[in-house]
Amino acid sequence: MCLAVPMKVEDVKDGIARCRVGEGDTFVSASVALLEEAPQPGEYIIVHAGFALRKLDPADAEETLKLLREMLAMGDGAMTRYG
Repeated sequence: MCLAVPMKVEDVKDGIARCRVGEGDTFVSASVALLEEAPQPGEYIIVHAGFALRKLDPADAEETLKLLREMLAMGDGAMTRYG
């Protein structure tokens, strides 16, 4: 299963976006070659397998991140595996 998390673009150089994951100090680099136009710093994108798939509306990205935080809090931060 794959979960796409909105990532905030910090900068773009030579076709590669440096994106912040969540609120911490974790960053991901993603090619923007599949997008019609490169994202700007502050915009949100969805990344899969090292490629930005699409830009996201900031309000949608923030709402998704809020819901993910709430789900994490409900699980007390622990991941549970069912099977």
